[in-house]
Amino acid sequence: MGTDDNGVLTFTDTPPASGEGFDVFIKDLEGRPSKFAKIDAALLRKNLDNYDDAIVTSATKWKIAPELIKAMMLVESGMNPRAKSPAGARGLMQLMPDTAKELGVADSWDAKQNVEGGTRYLRRMLNSFEGNRKLALAAYNAGPGNVRKYAGIPPFEETEYYVDKVLKYYAYFLAERPLR
Repeated sequence: MGTDDNGVLTFTDTPPASGEGFDVFIKDLEGRPSKFAKIDAALLRKNLDNYDDAIVTSATKWKIAPELIKAMMLVESGMNPRAKSPAGARGLMQLMPDTAKELGVADSWDAKQNVEGGTRYLRRMLNSFEGNRKLALAAYNAGPGNVRKYAGIPPFEETEYYVDKVLKYYAYFLAERPLR
C-alpha cells in the first residue's frame, strides 16, 4: 500500500519496481491464537527483509528453502527479534529456552543465533517426519510427541492456524518475494 502526494491511499499487489512509497500490508495474521507472541505491524513492515542474509545462510546450511524459514519467522514473531510469547518462546523463530539451550543457542535475542537454531530445529523435524513439511511444521509448533500421538497435525487451534499460515506465506514468498 502507498500514499501519493495528494494523500490518496493505494492498495496494490504490484507496487512500482522501486517499491518507493509503498508498505507491505499484512491483514492475514489477524485472529492469531493468544499463545502466540503479539505482532507489531510497524515493526513487521520495517523488518520484513532485514534478516534475509541470516535466513539464506542458515537455510543453505540446513538445506531448507529460505522462503519457508522467512514464512515461519513472519508467523512466529512478526519479524520481531525481541518477541516473547506468553509461553516464554523468544526471538524471531520463537525458541523455547530449553530448546535453544539444546541447540547451542546462547542468546535467543540474537537474530543470527535464533535463525540458525530455529532452522536447525526445523531440519530435525523434517528428518523426523520424512520430509513431510506439514508434519514438520506442526512438530515445530506443538512438539514432535503431539504429532506422533495424533498421527498427524494435532487438533490444536494454534497448530492448525500455524501450519496454514506458514504454508500460505511460504507460497507467497516463493512466488512474489524469493530470497535468492
